[in-house]
Amino acid sequence: MATITDLEVRDVRFPTSLEKDGSDAMNPDPDYSAAYVILRTDIPGGVEGHGLTFTIGRGTEVVVAAVHALRPLVVGQRVEAFTEAPGAFWKHLTGDSQLRWIGPEKGVIHLATAAVVNALWDLWAKLERKPLWKLLCGMTPAQIVETVDWRYLSDALTPAEALAMLERLAPTRAAREAEVRASGYPAYTTSAGWLGYSDEKIRRLCREALAEGWTSFKVKVGADLEDDRRRCSIVREEIGPGRALMIDANQRWDVGQAIDWVKSLASLKPLWIEEPTSPDDVLGHAAIARALAPLGIGVATGEHCQNRVVFKQLLQAGAISYCQIDSCRLGGVNEVVAVLLLAAKFGIPVCPHAGGVGLCEYVQHESIFDFICVSGSREGRMIEYVDHLHGHFLDPCVVRGGRYQVPTAPGTSITMRPQSLSDYTHPTGKVWKERPS
Repeated sequence: MATITDLEVRDVRFPTSLEKDGSDAMNPDPDYSAAYVILRTDIPGGVEGHGLTFTIGRGTEVVVAAVHALRPLVVGQRVEAFTEAPGAFWKHLTGDSQLRWIGPEKGVIHLATAAVVNALWDLWAKLERKPLWKLLCGMTPAQIVETVDWRYLSDALTPAEALAMLERLAPTRAAREAEVRASGYPAYTTSAGWLGYSDEKIRRLCREALAEGWTSFKVKVGADLEDDRRRCSIVREEIGPGRALMIDANQRWDVGQAIDWVKSLASLKPLWIEEPTSPDDVLGHAAIARALAPLGIGVATGEHCQNRVVFKQLLQAGAISYCQIDSCRLGGVNEVVAVLLLAAKFGIPVCPHAGGVGLCEYVQHESIFDFICVSGSREGRMIEYVDHLHGHFLDPCVVRGGRYQVPTAPGTSITMRPQSLSDYTHPTGKVWKERPS
């Protein structure tokens, strides 16, 4: 029997605002950051579970405080309490009545939950000496169904339906695993699309991406229509008519404004408009989707979708053409599995959000699992990729020719290098001590 003996959480921040990396219409000066959790155990050899929740600077200390509030629910627990029943343990973490009152599966407490839950899965995968995707793919359909909290979902998908979906694909898992190992998982790049970049930098980054084999590109929009036309036209000119162009407004608009703005950019043939309005406005997304469908432009959202229930409603309302899971906005791996199952039921491709620190490392595992076990398809699916900060991880994601390569190291690929943790912990790390105030 093994026990979780300690939980450490750090406020880790990277000064990406200096180069406008990550800038968009709603977030002009992000410092990519994380509430970073380390679970320690009494297992010989010092096996630890690492997890994080992505943030963009100020406010990370609030998420850190929320992680501390969850600490009594984790420390002292048997590791087997999680590995033998991960769904039940998820309910244990999210079911504390006093903590639930301040954020029932949403908000800061849910961000903290994601960091802790993902650290538990990282610990389990390391104990099994498997990457997360392989751990998940080794579970039976019944075990996968058990990971999910089915409250509030049965009007859209029942456990029995999910079990049948998974059992239907189980006999052919090995063939799809061999396929994704051989050819990787499709990706798109946002590296040239940040709002704060100059025209010259956009052109240069597009050309570099094309030389590396990229075929799908995303551009941030929403601050100024003429500026959007110019920057999107530059990207379309550089990538040509046959490659995919996506646009992302980061919640900037009202519903009517979103429809009009995107229609003004329709000649540039965007594949989708991402986060056109409030992430909580299911009916608004549905109205935008109906208005843009005749133009062949889809609606994508999810990076700020706070739980599986909102995703359920978006799918039920026909409000999205692309489902964008976020490994840290949702309550960790368990809730991601729930949304993957819902998306498969409704036939909507999953294209994860992965723009922030560690998100590319996380979602590669979940998309590979989705392909092998849940949807059985890579059609219309791709994972976001941003070439920022990967060198701070011991097992960073690898992308070649615009495709994620299958990770092989045990865990969730999220363990940071000790020096990076030391240097970038806020405010005591060397980087923050040396930065002018």
